[in-house]
Amino acid sequence: MPKHQDSFQIRPATVDDVAAMFQVRLAVTENRMNRDALAAVGVTPDSIADAIRSAPCAWVATTEGEVAGFAMVDLDSACLFALFVRSNHEGRGMGSALCQVCEQALFAQHEEAWLETAKTSRAVRLYRHLGWGNESDIGDGDIRLSKRRD
Repeated sequence: MPKHQDSFQIRPATVDDVAAMFQVRLAVTENRMNRDALAAVGVTPDSIADAIRSAPCAWVATTEGEVAGFAMVDLDSACLFALFVRSNHEGRGMGSALCQVCEQALFAQHEEAWLETAKTSRAVRLYRHLGWGNESDIGDGDIRLSKRRD
């Protein structure tokens, strides 16, 4: 069921959204990676399309017919795997709404979920604001945060 927030809509991602999701991922200003770097860690259009086909694991935020953000989870490992919003759409609640949809999916199957992010990122402030904590340093400037089901 689509969730409406302010001037955007959150809906499950489809295989047809994969190209737009990659455009968002490649356009972000933090945690930048190019296609080659993403492919080196196994993130390709084909791998994302396969994940979307196999489970309800990705959502997009759309505004005016355009994908402006997306988020993905790994339901097996209880990981919030990705959450990205185009810089010109930040500050509108899109990241929070995407995170909350991911949490619902993760907590439907797990008592606790986790994510990894840069210790000094703007994203870490969002996650902390939404109740993610239990911080542990995983090296290279990154941290792991977790959150328990209410």
